[in-house]
Amino acid sequence: MIKTLKTAAAGAVLALGMAGTAVAQELTFFTVGTGGTAYTYYPIGGVIANAISKPPGSRECGDGGSCGVEGLIASAVSSRGSVDNVNAIISGLRDSGFAQSDVAYWAYTGTGTMEGSAPATDLRTIAALFEEHIHLVAMADSGINSVADLAGKRVSLDEPGSGTYVDALLIMEANGLSVDDLTPEALKGGAASEALRNSKIDAFFVVTGYPTGSLVELASAADIKLVPIDGAGAEALTEKYGFFSASDIPEGTYEGVAGVNTVAVGAQWFTSAKADEELIYNITKALWNEESRKLLDVGHAKGQAITLDTALAGVGVPLHAGAERYYREAGLLK
Repeated sequence: MIKTLKTAAAGAVLALGMAGTAVAQELTFFTVGTGGTAYTYYPIGGVIANAISKPPGSRECGDGGSCGVEGLIASAVSSRGSVDNVNAIISGLRDSGFAQSDVAYWAYTGTGTMEGSAPATDLRTIAALFEEHIHLVAMADSGINSVADLAGKRVSLDEPGSGTYVDALLIMEANGLSVDDLTPEALKGGAASEALRNSKIDAFFVVTGYPTGSLVELASAADIKLVPIDGAGAEALTEKYGFFSASDIPEGTYEGVAGVNTVAVGAQWFTSAKADEELIYNITKALWNEESRKLLDVGHAKGQAITLDTALAGVGVPLHAGAERYYREAGLLK
């Protein structure tokens, strides 16, 4: 009897092991590179990861369960931003990631700010998401009323691996300034807000969809302003670089802060050409499922701007074959 029990126990362990292997084989893990936790990329990434995921055992779509890809577990990963995400996709470190449309195009073509680097020809688009506005933040009594007023000031340009850093340099250049004309810092998120409040810096740039959490908190705790990015400098910028467009941040977006004219770029979702076509097709399909629409609408203020109608707006990097197949089926491509 003891021998029989031992044999049965061994068989049960083996069966459990095989079952575990089967479950593991059913799982697909998929990372989404986002940005700093204080800005818009990260929470939007979390909403999208949730929308496209459907682990084994989930309730069926329409019955209170996920409408994501069968067996997929997606996760939003904090990163340094656009440049970092593009590099991580090309190197295989991440499966996908968000990036500014300008940064992605320059990386793909090896032009613009990426001139001299090998073109990231394997970069592919999944979808255009939303518009990102360049915020130039200063204290209300700083006397900084234009980009030109940054000369001689301590200004955070964000980290070199971010899209903000790239755009800050272009904006300064369009207004006749360079890094040598000011004291640059490389602060991100809450660190930049805290440094501004404590007079460690005079201003900082951030490119993000409004409203962004760190600035909502800053505006509620300190008397700040948004500095306009307009006039001849903005006109020169939008004429030279087609990915920039003149736009505005409305009054009331941040507590006690007046509306301002600025420039914007598109936030887009990218992957590698090497990613499985069927997987990316199903991910794209899940993103635009009606149930995902509900998650986007309530998950973040910027989620309502993520729509199928604008999924191809401003796309300058080729679509992944899987995403392209979905958009053809949806009637967005002929």
